[in-house]
Amino acid sequence: MKNFIQRWTGRGYEKGETQAFWLDLLSSVLGAVSPTELIIFEQHVGQGFIDARIPETRVLIEQKSLGRSLTEPIKQSDGSMLTPVEQARRYLLGLPLSQHPRWIVTSNFEQFLVYDMEKPNDPPQEILLKNLEREWPRLQFLIDPHAENIRREMQVSFRAGRVIGEFYDELLGRYDNPNDPRTLQRLNVLCVRLVFCLYAEDAGIFGRKNLFLNFLRQQQPHLIHYALHDLFQVLDTPIDRRSPNLDPLLAAFPYVNGGLFSDQHQVEIPRFSDKLYLLLTNRASEDLDWSQISPTIFGALFESTLNPTTRRAGGMHYTSIENIHRLIGPLFLHDLQQQLQAANTDPTALRALQQRLAALSFLDPACGSGNFLTETYIALRRIENQILRRLVGDDQPRLDVLGDIGIQVSIQQFHGIEVNSFAATVARTALWIAESQMMRQTEQILSRPLQFLPLRQHANIQTANALQTPWPKTDFIMGNPPFVGARMMTKEQKADVLDIFGKNWKNVGDLDYVCCWFKHAADLIADGNSRVAFVATNSICQGGSVANLWKPLIGQGLKIDFAWPTFVWDSESTEKAHVHVVIVGFSKNNGQTAKLYNDNGFDEVENINGYLIAGPDAWIESRSTPICDVPEIGIGNKPIDGGYYLFTEEERDEFIAKEPKAANYFRPWYGSQEFINQRPRYCLWLGECEPNEIRAMPMAYERVKAVREYRLKSPSAGTQKLADTPTRFHVENMPKGTYLLIPRVSSERRVYVPMGYMTPDQITSDSCHIIPNATLYHFGILTSSVHM
Repeated sequence: MKNFIQRWTGRGYEKGETQAFWLDLLSSVLGAVSPTELIIFEQHVGQGFIDARIPETRVLIEQKSLGRSLTEPIKQSDGSMLTPVEQARRYLLGLPLSQHPRWIVTSNFEQFLVYDMEKPNDPPQEILLKNLEREWPRLQFLIDPHAENIRREMQVSFRAGRVIGEFYDELLGRYDNPNDPRTLQRLNVLCVRLVFCLYAEDAGIFGRKNLFLNFLRQQQPHLIHYALHDLFQVLDTPIDRRSPNLDPLLAAFPYVNGGLFSDQHQVEIPRFSDKLYLLLTNRASEDLDWSQISPTIFGALFESTLNPTTRRAGGMHYTSIENIHRLIGPLFLHDLQQQLQAANTDPTALRALQQRLAALSFLDPACGSGNFLTETYIALRRIENQILRRLVGDDQPRLDVLGDIGIQVSIQQFHGIEVNSFAATVARTALWIAESQMMRQTEQILSRPLQFLPLRQHANIQTANALQTPWPKTDFIMGNPPFVGARMMTKEQKADVLDIFGKNWKNVGDLDYVCCWFKHAADLIADGNSRVAFVATNSICQGGSVANLWKPLIGQGLKIDFAWPTFVWDSESTEKAHVHVVIVGFSKNNGQTAKLYNDNGFDEVENINGYLIAGPDAWIESRSTPICDVPEIGIGNKPIDGGYYLFTEEERDEFIAKEPKAANYFRPWYGSQEFINQRPRYCLWLGECEPNEIRAMPMAYERVKAVREYRLKSPSAGTQKLADTPTRFHVENMPKGTYLLIPRVSSERRVYVPMGYMTPDQITSDSCHIIPNATLYHFGILTSSVHM
């Protein structure tokens, strides 16, 4: 990105450099694999030539030389005066209607003006070359025909998520036992069924416009729970098994199949209030077009809205489509897209590629609401639709062209494992919605209707603990397994780690929970050709984790095929939680050149090691064996005192006023926050105080007794033992001389981690690291940009 900006700053001649500029932009900035196959230059139209056109994304480009205005009229060869966008619009007269652009882009090498033909009266968006490093996503529409659709789908999905959340809260209050887990499970099933009906209504799956809405409006609000119960039974009954005396309102609904409305999923429908009735018939039905939602996004939003755990975490959460593609792109999608480009319009090659798509299988062993599986299905079906479009050509589809090829990609190719039964149900539903949406696109290509209902296929989503159940053999394993630190796991999670790694694995107690998925996947592909890619916290590729996890795995013959080093994984939630993650793709028998990704593209390298660095494998196995002669770094003091020894400045002064003898035992206390803000708290340090001195200070003595009682009440045997020495800390690290303090927590926006020298009378907490006797040389290295 930076190199592109540097290459084109201060230069640009329309006649000689337009092609080089746009090919460079498409490949270097937007990552197009074969830009020459995307863009057409100097297309003859009428009396002139279009500078450039990108047919697939419906973009027309009018290029001017550096320094030329993009808004002032320019004299044309016929003597007329036209602005660049007016000149571009004139070319439309010579283009077939099917080739008219959605976007017109005018450029003078240092400025882009983007005109949206869907909003012809709106002013253009301006993008400057100098700002491209942060604004390049605004040009994504040049190569991604779905970029605008994604933005619209996100808006609709968020509106739908909010409505369902409001509906859920109102409905929950109508149950007799709202806190009963069985109530929550049945409510979740009810919401999934209603969402499917709302979607099927707007997507035309039910066959008749407003069939569901009209059915609801024929019911009295206080009786609608009975009507819904009858409807669900009908949707689960084949047409030929229904009663001939069935109410015509119900008989009009098709048979759904797929188990979504089966009696095995128990559902209890409470009496509706007037508010609930209006929410369902107005806000959720009439005011929303459910056919426009993104199943990838909405599945996660839906699950997080209705899952009590994620609701308590605050807001709606989903993994952005951009981040999903950071994983599935290098894992398999880029390769398939290249094969599509290579096939061009050759029917034999296109049919072979379609058959390959249909033969691939995918597993997400921590699938949640299925966003990785859903987006992967959509990506494969988009390629398949492009194959069908090329087979059909510009003519109407003929049976002798298509034969019986039809749609080959199936949601049955997708496997998921999820411990939460509701999330698994949402994942199946999201894939059905995705299947319906892609089928509608195929219908437009083939110019003939395709039957979606009854459901004939279902994704293989099983509800289970992925670490305690066999994984099916698939071509690709992917996902975003749960992040739980080695010191934060439950007993059950610790047991999972021991089951996966065994007690003899070196330093098994220091492995994060997510490591289990890497080990399980590595064992599964040991004798095969499957490829794996997971998102994980960056801790698995730092410090001791590298030797603990990656040395044995790479020793088994695994190779890291591609990686995204540390970046911020945005949850895209209403309350964003920034997590620093890596993406690691690996296999046993890949044999391809390794690729190290960044925001500007990727570098092909000979080897990626466990630290996600281009270079040979290397292992730093212990902090006690550093690579050079450096002083040891340690943590500060860890009191485990229940806060009884810590005071604000005001609390300290009040304490001393009542207990003057204690003044000599207070020392400044610095944690990360206190050091960065230079506002210390104060510690009552009695560790070296004689018992008779403590008894002479009654208020201090009460604090000692309170700490002893606090430790005795701890469930930890180690903490209970500390009660024998209540004036001492659990960890004590108080250098006798000057030492260097380094906060363990600081803002990610800082260019440098703040650190500084402290004197022996200042006590540092365990939220900081300290280095006794650190020299200015050590300080200089630690604060250097290289070290950062």
